[in-house]
Amino acid sequence: MATRYRFRVGEFERAFQGVPHVELLRGEVYQMSPIGPKHVFAVMRLDHRLKEALGNRALVAVQSPLRLSEDSEPEPDLMVLKPPLERYAERLPTPEDVLLLIEMADTSLPFDQEVKLPLYAEAGIPEVWLVNLQENLLEVHRDPRGGRYREIRLLSPEEAASPAAFPEVRLPWA
Repeated sequence: MATRYRFRVGEFERAFQGVPHVELLRGEVYQMSPIGPKHVFAVMRLDHRLKEALGNRALVAVQSPLRLSEDSEPEPDLMVLKPPLERYAERLPTPEDVLLLIEMADTSLPFDQEVKLPLYAEAGIPEVWLVNLQENLLEVHRDPRGGRYREIRLLSPEEAASPAAFPEVRLPWA
């Protein structure tokens, strides 16, 4: 008989240190697909635009771990975090630090929508942007309650997006 083993964050970090493209979600380890050029370009472009628009008002982390809970540590494509930088010298960001989280979704779209979004909502991440690279749409998810986002808005490439934490900022996302 096989026994299923569920990891906690500390065990995961020790066992999978240096292993690329792995995430811990609800105690289970997921090998993520390698990212292609379209995905990389979308991350780089939005990273550049966020840093330019926000300046010193926030920090932007690229494909860095986020300690959601004792059994979940995903690596979102982008996170807009509360400053100062020094607050992360000895610890990973947690949900309380996140102003905006962004996932680029191409082949991972169903997984991001069905697995990651509920996890982010349960953790109280206030806003998640899911860049749907398949349909060239931006899904803006806000108001997390009961494990889901109650406000969902779809934006076309012609529409700029404004993070809830910085409503005066208008970002071209595509």
